[in-house]
Amino acid sequence: MSQLRVRDLMTTQVITVKPTDSVRHAVIKMAIDNVAGAPVTDNRSHVLGMVSQTDVLKLLLKYQQKLDSGTGGETLLNHPLDNMEGEGDVLESISEEIASMPVEQIMVRTVISTTPDAHLIEVLKAMMVADIGRLPVLEQGVLVGTISRSDIIFALYKKKV
Repeated sequence: MSQLRVRDLMTTQVITVKPTDSVRHAVIKMAIDNVAGAPVTDNRSHVLGMVSQTDVLKLLLKYQQKLDSGTGGETLLNHPLDNMEGEGDVLESISEEIASMPVEQIMVRTVISTTPDAHLIEVLKAMMVADIGRLPVLEQGVLVGTISRSDIIFALYKKKV
């Protein structure tokens, strides 16, 4: 039996975002498609970076630290980023700043990628060492899919369900 390759499990229907998309837009896209991260691409499907839930949550914590130093216990988690009720307060201002920020300001620019013909076990090792949940799959520099830890986990039991 031959070794599994990335092409055997990769997701080819990939959601992507543009570097100029807002954080709000990226979060909504990831939520709708139930993914924890997405490649950031140009118009020719070249990967410029990756954005993940972790990047968004780090941004949120950065703003929360600023908020903590200036107020008495307010938390951004109590205020949805898309709920602008016209209060005009500091929380609303911060929420709008986060939500409208371009993805390029929070994306990871140094991206580890793989190819469709890479051995899956080698890709999994690289993902675990780098603590990465998903890799873009490139063919001649163009995005053709992604491979995630979830893809690998689900494949373990696919034939058993």
